Amino acid sequence: MKLRTLLIVSSLFAVLTGYAVARTNRASNTSHNPQTITIRASRFAFEPSEITVKKGEPVTVIVQSEDVSHGLLIEDLGIRAEVKKGQSATINFTPEASGTFGGKCAHFCGSGHGSMTLTVHVVDPEAQ
Repeated sequence: MKLRTLLIVSSLFAVLTGYAVARTNRASNTSHNPQTITIRASRFAFEPSEITVKKGEPVTVIVQSEDVSHGLLIEDLGIRAEVKKGQSATINFTPEASGTFGGKCAHFCGSGHGSMTLTVHVVDPEAQ
């Protein structure tokens, strides 16, 4: 009888522990949904040309191009992407340092290519 009670209590404990872990994981995943930002690349600008993200929080950037192939290079954030005409590229990253980072078009797209820049502001959510 004692063995049966022990087995029932152990099983119930395992089920409740699993439930608590699953709820904790689900709660932490919902609080870290990536910030999604869509950027349109066209001759000779990114729109928007400045974005702000939070340090330590996941970000998804979708770069779209309708006119010609473009690229996005933000060396200090480890970002490099190519996007072909009429397509999009998805970039997932989590910034680990706060600051202001410069990006540029990484695929020659015409005479104004050099002026095609993007600024990323990474802010520390704990400093706000």
